[in-house]
Amino acid sequence: MKKLSLSIFFFMYFFGCTAQTVESDQNYTYKSGDRFGTGKWYMGREIAYVMGYQGINWLERSEREQEENTTRLLKNMDIQPDDIIADIGAGSGYHVFKMAPKAKNGLVYAIDIQEEMLQAIREKNSEVGLNNIKLVKGTDKSVNLPDNSIDKVLMVDVYHEFSYPVEMLASIKKSLKTNGKIFLIEYRAEDDSVPIKRLHKMSEEQAVKEFEASGFRLQKNIDNLPWQHCMIFVLD
Repeated sequence: MKKLSLSIFFFMYFFGCTAQTVESDQNYTYKSGDRFGTGKWYMGREIAYVMGYQGINWLERSEREQEENTTRLLKNMDIQPDDIIADIGAGSGYHVFKMAPKAKNGLVYAIDIQEEMLQAIREKNSEVGLNNIKLVKGTDKSVNLPDNSIDKVLMVDVYHEFSYPVEMLASIKKSLKTNGKIFLIEYRAEDDSVPIKRLHKMSEEQAVKEFEASGFRLQKNIDNLPWQHCMIFVLD
């Protein structure tokens, strides 16, 4: 399996850095760390910068299916026709347009904090014409979704970039139905062969620590993706 090109890293770590506010907060600490990091830490993990919309071509790269096996990920999600799904950090809509036809009687919320990403989804859907996609402008502290409305949450390589993970998980928790599930997809920090910068990986141990602190438990980590964890969290 070939490694990601230098151009991919360029988008992720240079074009991709959007500013995050540094302020005093009891949940977070601030200290120097990785040169690609924000200097903001949560539970021993330095928070990464958000990948900017300038890296949108990386999200749509032709190699992505081979590198991430999105087809298998969607099978892991077992999407039902009536599912209400939230793709948090939807980016260009790569997963949104694959999930919406499967949830044909349901709804897929495409949530992103960057208007440019939402516009890319809007433009693509004007051509595709799917009527069960709803765009939502999130914030760094809220997904802006209705309470008790979501069956499945998908977060692909985005949680580690949340400026306020405590607040975001609280917002997600409110939006989930009682039996709702979170599918947390993150590059495996335990595997040095995964060609992604350390700051943009997460270990299962770290993810469990953070999610348990917010009232979730790990139901299963499906170990069938090439480079990523597929961790399923449910309400504790």
